[in-house]
Amino acid sequence: MLEQFFIDKSQQLVFYVSRYLRGQLPHREIHLFIWDTLEEWSQLQILNHTPANRQEQVFWHLLHQLEYWSETELKQDRLLRKRLQYCVGFLQGKADIPFECIGIRP
Repeated sequence: MLEQFFIDKSQQLVFYVSRYLRGQLPHREIHLFIWDTLEEWSQLQILNHTPANRQEQVFWHLLHQLEYWSETELKQDRLLRKRLQYCVGFLQGKADIPFECIGIRP
């Protein structure tokens, strides 16, 4: 069940972030996706805060980055956008683990 959660949510996250970075999705949709994901996560009642693997670590890191930075920074900061794209590439299996990617479970 936990593994399937991350498979499904990672695919959805890749879809949302890719579209957002291309300007095809409003910021509020990213925000709603994150909160829906956190709601679903809370229903799993997982007590361990240590991510099971690098994929999960990058998943949580990416969610945090999207929620932490302002809409303006997400749209205008080229380095931040590059880092987000690299995380997406990793979740797709197209890139190595992002440098300084520290994601933990909520």
